Amino acid sequence: MKPRKILCVGPGKPPSVADALLQSATWEVLMAADVATARRIQARQDVQVGLLPLVDGLPESISLAEECTRMARGIEWVGLCHQVALDMPALRELVLNEFFDYHTLPVDWPVLDLTLGHAFRRAQLRARNPPESGAGGSMGMVGLSAQIANLRQQIRKVAATDAPVLIGGESGSGKELAARAVHQTSHRANGPFVAVNCGAIAPALIHSELFGHERGSFSGATACRQGFIEAAGGGTIFLDEIGDLPLELQTNLLRFLQERTIHRVGSSRSLEIDTRVIAASHIDLVEAVAAGRFREDLFYRLNVLSLVVPPLRERRSDVPILAQHFLQLCMGDPRQSRVEGFTRQAVAAMTSHDWPGNVRELYNRVQRARVMTDQRLITPQDMLLSVPAGNVSLGLEAIRTMAERDEIALTLGRVGRNVTHAARELGISRMTLYRLIDKHGLVPRTEMKSPNPAFGR
Repeated sequence: MKPRKILCVGPGKPPSVADALLQSATWEVLMAADVATARRIQARQDVQVGLLPLVDGLPESISLAEECTRMARGIEWVGLCHQVALDMPALRELVLNEFFDYHTLPVDWPVLDLTLGHAFRRAQLRARNPPESGAGGSMGMVGLSAQIANLRQQIRKVAATDAPVLIGGESGSGKELAARAVHQTSHRANGPFVAVNCGAIAPALIHSELFGHERGSFSGATACRQGFIEAAGGGTIFLDEIGDLPLELQTNLLRFLQERTIHRVGSSRSLEIDTRVIAASHIDLVEAVAAGRFREDLFYRLNVLSLVVPPLRERRSDVPILAQHFLQLCMGDPRQSRVEGFTRQAVAAMTSHDWPGNVRELYNRVQRARVMTDQRLITPQDMLLSVPAGNVSLGLEAIRTMAERDEIALTLGRVGRNVTHAARELGISRMTLYRLIDKHGLVPRTEMKSPNPAFGR
């Protein structure tokens, strides 16, 4: 049987349990003295179980444990501690909220081995069925509308193959986010994702940037350099605004799509590269082909599979949910911010607005409002939006989602963000509350940051 990998984190000599694990035929032990080392190990290897001793220097151990559990959500953590240590409220709260299980010293190896085995199987199950956070961002896409649900379904189908993908949609609608979702849902998820804006590279450099160059191939080429396509080997390259690619470069890209090989500038040697191509454009490439600005054969090579990201005005029920999500991203630590949400007038104004700049415009308006408002709730004036004359229907699902979020936020505030107490007041389990917290983006268990602030790409 292939050994299972376990990450033991802690300074100094390995604890006695690690010695036992090291001698076990069923576990491959990886030791890390600190969080930085643990991060490097986790980035290079598929580790699904973590073991944390919480014995010596208790405050320091708790701090170490908090950092480790924030490090990666794919790891199931098991703590080791003396029974007396559980009298500390801080440690109990940490174990309840962040650990799969704990084991008290002295170590009973058969019991601990059973616990670690359970943690490993749970991690395997989680990896096969990654949690979707509903409105809070399944595949990184926030929303409950039928349009966004349909897009997620199409992404799952597209991700199952390696064929090129062409993504259409208005500027600011989230094409790069869709491309990342395809990559992260595919078997290439552990490989690199390289995003390139074809319109942002100087025409004189774009050949070298995409395909790389050899030393001395042109003035200033003092060393060999990988191009973006080569750097994305084993993963995905996202070519944004593909319509801006010069015609001569379109020929080279077509050759790569046909033969899966590239030539660096200044080299006669072909390199075989395993990179999936996803392209996007806010312009109509069919019209560009008709006008002679885009190669017809390249268009058909790219348009094997297609996705269209809907504009925000076509999924208005998602606007309040997106706005609340962006507000949380802008606030940093929610406990240190006075802003809690939006007035009903602001929600109505957002829902009636046409959003010509799509998601990017919404993010920018929320960011501005959060800085400029002097009140607990953001108003239409804070967002520079006009109040609609009539009533705007938000849809039953959006109203239900907002009510659920407000109740959870109020309860968390009332109990000082204590998840255990909040779950008790709400009459639900802690795990259910954690799922709802993630869904609504209230107090994430790990620090949630956008992979790229350019939401509209």
